[in-house]
Amino acid sequence: MHSDYKRKKMYIDIEIDKLTRSIENVVTGDSFPTEILPLSKPDLVHLTQKNGWKFDWKKEYLQSNRNVFKLTILWNPTVIQGLISIAQEQGYIEMHLIESAPFNYGKNKIHYGVAGNLVAFACKRSFELGFAGFVAFTAKTVLMGHYAKTLGAVPIGGQRMAIGEKQSLELIKRYFNDKIE
Repeated sequence: MHSDYKRKKMYIDIEIDKLTRSIENVVTGDSFPTEILPLSKPDLVHLTQKNGWKFDWKKEYLQSNRNVFKLTILWNPTVIQGLISIAQEQGYIEMHLIESAPFNYGKNKIHYGVAGNLVAFACKRSFELGFAGFVAFTAKTVLMGHYAKTLGAVPIGGQRMAIGEKQSLELIKRYFNDKIE
């Protein structure tokens, strides 16, 4: 682990393009069932900046206090639609990084709803761990209003934001058909 990596401040810097029921094809409007699984070491081969990924997911994967998960379409588990890095903190889940696959951002994106799906997963994990849906993250300043509007996140000091129980339940219901394990 690089010491400079620990000191570098990470911000959630992703547009919540559309809150969908799963992920949705931009052109056809078709919705696809998704699954969120732990990222595996073999997955890292394709998650490079050369392949269009913005973050160094290998470094993130190697952080001992974090868990990285991948979003895939149920019947196509080898194609990663997006990634999230989260950590279990005292009483809440911390979102460290979220990224849509390179083909899911920009004007030529293939699917809507990737980021929303990943945030809903963090909320679901919070409930599963007994944290009442509480999720926190550090947002880019310019996106704080966007996260308040799309996710119901509230500022909790500086660039820190949190998603509470009510908003978490709404996201979980939307993406996971109200399944809280």
